[in-house]
Order: sequence, then C-alpha cells, then structure tokens
Amino acid sequence: MSSRLRALTLDLGPVDPGAGGTHFPHGGLAGALEHPDALCWIRRGEGHVGFGDAARFTAKGPDRFIEAEAWWKQLLLDADVEDEVRHPGTGPLAFGSFAFSRISAYESRLIVPELVVGVREGRAWATQLTADGSRPTRESLRAAVGHWTAPRSAAGSSSAGKPGAANGTHLAVRPGSLGEQRWMAAVASGVRHIRAGELEKLVLARDVVVEDDGGIPRALVLRRLASAYRDCWVYGVDGLVGATPEMLIQVEGRTAQARVLAGTLDRRDADGAGPGYAERVLAGSPKQRHEHQIAIESLTTALEPFAEALNAHDEPFILELPNVFHLASDVKAELAEIEGHVPTPLALVNALHPTAAVCGTPTQVAGELIRELEELDRGPYAGPVGWLDGAGNGEFGIALRGGVIEGTTAARLYAGCGIVDGSSPESELAETWAKFRPMLEALGVER
Repeated sequence: MSSRLRALTLDLGPVDPGAGGTHFPHGGLAGALEHPDALCWIRRGEGHVGFGDAARFTAKGPDRFIEAEAWWKQLLLDADVEDEVRHPGTGPLAFGSFAFSRISAYESRLIVPELVVGVREGRAWATQLTADGSRPTRESLRAAVGHWTAPRSAAGSSSAGKPGAANGTHLAVRPGSLGEQRWMAAVASGVRHIRAGELEKLVLARDVVVEDDGGIPRALVLRRLASAYRDCWVYGVDGLVGATPEMLIQVEGRTAQARVLAGTLDRRDADGAGPGYAERVLAGSPKQRHEHQIAIESLTTALEPFAEALNAHDEPFILELPNVFHLASDVKAELAEIEGHVPTPLALVNALHPTAAVCGTPTQVAGELIRELEELDRGPYAGPVGWLDGAGNGEFGIALRGGVIEGTTAARLYAGCGIVDGSSPESELAETWAKFRPMLEALGVER
C-alpha cells in the first residue's frame, strides 16, 4: 500500500442523546444499521458498526489466517494513530470473515472501514480511518459520522420486528445442495463411520435458499437479529450476516476467553414441560454431555500452548436463546508471551479453527468426511468472523445462525449438527430447522 494508515478516534459521549451524546446516531448502533452495506459486530446494544472501505485484504487456502495477520501487521507498522479513548476496538480496526475450509472458493477477508462507530459501557466513540494520503481531523470525523449514520429512506427501515414487512410478492424456501432425505442419509452414513471407529464426532451442515423477489433487506435482517438475539453476537461482513451464540476467541490484553456450545434443544419442544426441562434433557443426556466434552477438549487442547493459565467450567450451563437451549461452557486463559510477544487474535484463530464443535474429531478425518458427505462448499459458514484492533485485542465468533446474501433476491442459509454414536437422522434434521429459525424469521419467513 502506497499511503500510510491514519486513524483518529474521538469520544462521542453517552449513548443517551439526552445525556449529551449529540453526535451519535438516533437509535444507537441498531440505528446505524440502516446503511445497507454496514459492517457490524453487536451484542446487547454494544460493539462496532463500520462504513466504507479504506483498505481490504483477501486470501484463500490453508495460510489465510497467517497471510491476513501479516498484512495487518504491515499496515500497522507506520500507522499514524490519534486515539483519545484507548480501549479495545478504538484506533485502527478491521472486520474479518474467513472461510471454514482451507480449500474453499470463498475469499477470506479483512476490511478496514472508513468510519467505525462504537459503544462500550454506555459510551459512544468513533474512529475515522484513511489510507489515501489524507489525514482525519475532528471536523472530518464528525462530518463522516453525520454522513454515514443519517436516517435513510430505504424501504423497510421502519418495519423492524414485523414479519414479512419487507417481502415482495414471491417468498419461498427451497432446498440447497442436499434435500432433506439425502441429508438424513448423510447423517446415517456419518453414524456408521463413527461406529466403525474411524472418528468420534462429525459435524454435518446443510443449506437452504430463501428467495424474495422484493429483495433481501440486509439492513432490516441485521436490525431484527440485533433486537431478537441480544445475547448473541450479531455480525455483518459484506454478504455474510447472522447472530452467533458461539465465541471462538475473545482477546483483551493478555486475557483470552471462549464460549463453547455443543448440545441443542428446540425451545418449541420444551413448551409446557415445566422448569428444569432443558437441564434434564441436555445436562442429563450422556449423548449431549459426550458431544459437549469433545468440543471442550478440542478447544482447550489447542489453546493450552498459548496460555500460562487455563480455566474451564467444571459443569456446563444452559444457555437460553429465543429459538433453542444450548449446553454451554466458558473457557478463560491468561496468554503467555511467545518470543517476547502475546499471540494475536489471528494467531489464536489459526491454532483453534476448526474446533470439534463445527468440524468433529479427529479433525483431519472429520474434515475429509464432511467434504464427502455434505456436497457443498460451506464458504464462510462455521468460519471465524469478527474484528481485531491495532493493540492486539479482538473478538472472533464462529459464523453460525447465519447465511450469505447471493445477488439481490436470494440468501443461502446454513445450519449444522454434531453427529455422535446414537444420533438420529430425523432428530438432527429437526435441529437444523431450529437453527435456521433466527434467519428465517429475520427474512420474514414464518415456519
């Protein structure tokens, strides 16, 4: 890159306009999502939204994480940074989305926006970034905030939460690479491989396509997800959108954290069952506990070489989401210095991905079987998605409960299940529909 990266971060005050947050968009971060191409990472009303494209890097293949990290480090070498806020996410920042598979045709990417607006602990801030030789100023930053976050008149901007409000005259869900019967046959085949002792766990995914001749309302989908799934990380990186409940790795200073999920119960199956039903079905199931333990061990084994100390819950907890219950565990590590440096978020992602929660174990055997049985390129589905800053902080979730917008009138949705000995193809199929539900509802499909 011929021009150096420059970044200016300013405090915008409290989010509540009545308390002085006069330069923050109406409606907070959700209001900023009105822009149809906004990049985002939001949870419980906090996080980041990015606009424009100051710099971009793409890569494919097994070294995609290493190449992206090298590009980011090079970009930061002589960066000119003025940051009056100085907390994780301020200063230079890039959003990232990476392919699940090392052989995927999908281009993994890091995107440095022209503007980032963010919220942390109720306080708003903004960063303007340039790589064209110009220098951000306080005046240009405030003008950029006004430009990018101004209310838009796009159709559907006032209809969040109303199913079907932005749909055209034709709305349909059609099978993807495998129809239901063929996918259940793939699950049955996976179980046979497990029983033959070839592997312990396999994660199989499938896709469906939502077609809407009224157009896919990306901004509305993200706002609906942010409203309905506040405990998930809502992500939007180019055409990839969704709301993931699973954190691959979160780095703040020398502390790294992860949230591992394995074991699912459709909330509709628990209706009227009384208190404690989800815990009895999930935590009380040897199958679910076994699947969960495999996922925990996969992550902690990969993280251990980078950690001075590592802690995981002795007992998993029940994570309650609007569509499902999950068996969940949080893992926390204090990172060690390696050759004088704390590992970066992308270095950790390179070591951790793919975990057993989205691939299986042993990883190589599971990966080969996935390619044989799924008959699809997952693209960014189940790959790392999130952000990193110039100080070594970052958050990368696993791109679940989401999909990829294809063209203007179609979105391809993905969902997967962990297969172990004892898995039932019919039950796993039902689980995929429960996992499709967040995106189906956000697209106005009632099922």
